[in-house]
Amino acid sequence: MTVDTQKETLGFQTEVKQLLNLMIHSLYSNKEIFLRELISNASDAEDKLRFQSLSHPQMLEDDSELAIRLSYDTEAGTVTLHDNGIGMTRQEVIDNLGTIARSGTSEFLSQLSGDQKKDAKLIGQFGVGFYSSFIVADRVTVETRKAGAPAAEGVRWESAGDGEFTIETAEDAPRGTRITLFLKDDAKEFADGSRLRHLVKKYSDHISFPVIMPKEPSGDENENPEELGEETVNEATALWTLAKTEIKDEEYKNFYKHLSHDFEDPLTWSHNRVEGSLDYTSLLYVPARAPFDLYNREAPRGLKLYVQRVFIMDDAEQFLPLYLRFVKGVVDSNDLSLNVSREILQSDKTVDAIKSALTKRVLDMLKKQAANDPEAYQGFWNEFGPVLKEGPAEDFGNRERIAKLLRFASTHTGEATQNVSLDDYLGRMKEGQDKIYFITADNHAAAKSSPHLEIFRKKGIEVLILSDRIDEWMMGYLSDYDGKRLQDVARGALDLGDVETEEDKKEQEAATESHKDLLERIKNALEDRVKEVKVTKRLTDSPACLVVGDYDMGAQMRKIMEAAGQPVPDSKPIFEVNVDHPLVQRLEKETSESRFTDLSAILFDQASLASGEQLTDPGNYVSRLNRLLLELAE
Repeated sequence: MTVDTQKETLGFQTEVKQLLNLMIHSLYSNKEIFLRELISNASDAEDKLRFQSLSHPQMLEDDSELAIRLSYDTEAGTVTLHDNGIGMTRQEVIDNLGTIARSGTSEFLSQLSGDQKKDAKLIGQFGVGFYSSFIVADRVTVETRKAGAPAAEGVRWESAGDGEFTIETAEDAPRGTRITLFLKDDAKEFADGSRLRHLVKKYSDHISFPVIMPKEPSGDENENPEELGEETVNEATALWTLAKTEIKDEEYKNFYKHLSHDFEDPLTWSHNRVEGSLDYTSLLYVPARAPFDLYNREAPRGLKLYVQRVFIMDDAEQFLPLYLRFVKGVVDSNDLSLNVSREILQSDKTVDAIKSALTKRVLDMLKKQAANDPEAYQGFWNEFGPVLKEGPAEDFGNRERIAKLLRFASTHTGEATQNVSLDDYLGRMKEGQDKIYFITADNHAAAKSSPHLEIFRKKGIEVLILSDRIDEWMMGYLSDYDGKRLQDVARGALDLGDVETEEDKKEQEAATESHKDLLERIKNALEDRVKEVKVTKRLTDSPACLVVGDYDMGAQMRKIMEAAGQPVPDSKPIFEVNVDHPLVQRLEKETSESRFTDLSAILFDQASLASGEQLTDPGNYVSRLNRLLLELAE
């Protein structure tokens, strides 16, 4: 392709057009965040070049001092940001600036509420930082050249945010990326030295590269502006390398925003220096709000990894388990070699030791948050609870620590809000109770009205209500807590411990013996639909219920497996009947075998519905019910 044909006009991805339209029409009230986003991107580009240059020093060319330069032209109304980092090729410019490959823009757009303050916070969550330029600019140009590429391979990109952009060869483009914003009339305030300095100090003071600006004139008439030179306007010191006593809370918060591109303050953080058998520094943050791709286990995640302050990896996922994928931060170790590869990093004993220590630190951080500020922790749980529930299965060694952080709905509160801890439950256990009881269902309403809870209400025993999709799977790995076994009230034989009196047990045995003919008739009537028929001690108001066998898969897990197209093992429920209920007593007196069969089937189907399951043959159920209704009407 010749130079003459290098200029192209291309259209933005459809979702980007919508996004730019929102930006251009000043959806966001906090315009100043554009500078934070652009400086953060520039810092990432510098980091990447510094790492690449370790093995390819020629990429630094004759410019080894990595820095970010910020300038402005008040008369022209422009702001220019230039980094001498990794730069981009022509195709990378099209990919990165013409589309949003993995930022989930359609979800971003669907989240917009019209509240300017709330909507502004979404920018960091959805990775659309560069496009915040159009909050303040009606035209943006980007000149870039990939480090190590010939001077003739520079690229110039330009757009007015009107749905199209142009891209052409720029033979004089410097290494790295230079972005020029042509400010809107109502944003000319940013073409001012003191305003820009204030924003750099506010948002980007502790990025690890200097932000350099032209010195401001002192006002002396004899002063020549061209001879003033430049000055660094930020600390340019990696925040995590400083002593905690030297860092203010506001600086920690601003560094988090730089690191995560999140607009909100973090929920909490932990900054630690470890010396001894291991030598590393960590700065870990727990966000206040979940990112849009939290439940995508394949999404990029992890900590920024530095080795002796040299950037190595952006998403080092080896230092925290997957269930803590929401944690942001930095780890800087002196114990890892600089040329370590990704594969070696995964199997390195030092990495495993650091991972174990950082995991415990995050869990301890959350434990302190729960103890010191329950309201803030509840907000965390509402955002990240389902992800933390993956922990007991993935991290058996920390199972007890994770269990202490879990929150559940409960019959004690009667609310759907998950705000009851296992320690709360233990503190309210009945005298003689030796188990923690829970029930799982597809939703809170179904669990709360389950017939399995009837005996527990009668005895005044609290039951935890679990209605998240992951709950039954999680409880398969969380078998006990603080010496107390966790018991599914709808699974296996019901044992109420010493809460159940000897008289209760004798009544159960006597009822089983006196009604054994009824149980046998029901078993024959239901044929292969049930494993066993028993007299229940779970029910006080309902005629019957279904119970899952001790080692059978529960309804919730069966649905998940079926939805995933996985084979589900065949299993039959235990059918328990309440012999004191009028319907069951009427059933026992029934002499017509066909009507007995219909009544038994209806009781079984009703018990299935009460358990939250779908009927395998709803038409048959309706036919039986209609026949009985007609007989009653006659």
